[in-house]
Amino acid sequence: MFRALVERDTSLDGVFVAAIRTTGIFCRPGCGARKPLRRNVEFFAAPREAMHAGYRPCKRCKPLDAGAVRPEWVALIVAAVEASKDRRVSGDDLRAMGIAPERASRWFKANYGMTFQAYCRARRMGEAMKMIREGTSVGRVAAKTGYESESGFREAFENIFGAPPHPQPGKARAGDGPQQPRELVACWVETPLGPMLGAASDAGVSLLEFVDRRALATQIATLRRRVAGIVRPGTNTHLERLKRELGAYFAGRSATFTATVESPGTEFQSRVWDALRAIPSGTTRSYLDIARQIGRPTATRAVARANGDNRLAILIPCHRVIGADGSATGYGGGIWRKEWLLEHEREMAGKGLFGAHTNTRGTQREQR
Repeated sequence: MFRALVERDTSLDGVFVAAIRTTGIFCRPGCGARKPLRRNVEFFAAPREAMHAGYRPCKRCKPLDAGAVRPEWVALIVAAVEASKDRRVSGDDLRAMGIAPERASRWFKANYGMTFQAYCRARRMGEAMKMIREGTSVGRVAAKTGYESESGFREAFENIFGAPPHPQPGKARAGDGPQQPRELVACWVETPLGPMLGAASDAGVSLLEFVDRRALATQIATLRRRVAGIVRPGTNTHLERLKRELGAYFAGRSATFTATVESPGTEFQSRVWDALRAIPSGTTRSYLDIARQIGRPTATRAVARANGDNRLAILIPCHRVIGADGSATGYGGGIWRKEWLLEHEREMAGKGLFGAHTNTRGTQREQR
């Protein structure tokens, strides 16, 4: 994808977008703008995902337009959104500009794949996530991104994480006893394949997923239910170790993960996840292979479900499981990521960077 960006390959326009960390914009592969260094680029499957991550569309290549001719009135209201990050652009605002809100919603839905209000929410949430990652207080984030109140922003946050943001991210409340919910801290992890969300308690890492995975909110909710806990922004020693090891992994320097993991699940899920860890790095297995390994040769569908229920991408290498015909199928992070990971690991295996398997410090706990 980076090669396509450097070579301005217009044949891949619409397949992915490239987001530039140093400028905060995202572009089509065929964009004619000056090309950045590889370390400053991350890729997204769709513009909406880049917007949620805090990037804005390039004015030169117009990655949102997908070949459509943008009417002058659309350019006008997009400019209004960019100039109004501290407040919502309402239907009344559109009418004052001589634009019917219904017309705007229809055009955005047909051409950008989202309504006008969804576009506005994506831009606001992207700005909010960017500010949170930079350490801005919740009150200032709410005020600067157009939420009507801090409580409104906290409610939106709570809908995802199960609790409002902690006043001191990553720190437990004084006096919390055994009757209180367990607390997990979560942080943003940058990778060449796009940002990931990592979450960990004092017992170890419990979540590592690409942030654009559709099932991420479900995965967080399941994790909270399994550990009877809440998730807040922050970090701890487990997450810091994980970030260092992921950096070495993606750079091709090391394929060993020693970060402690905690992956609660049913007895069957735990058996499947243990089998995934036993797949030699740089190789693959089929769902039938895994079913046979755990002594359940007729349970291939259940194995596939357990594989999809894995909340620790890369650490529990569900990407190493392929279809019976050898095809790379069934990966929540996207088939293109699965193929990249498999090729990356084959190259590292050829360099002798792998041991028996990638993580020997994981723990799993059955919770029915």
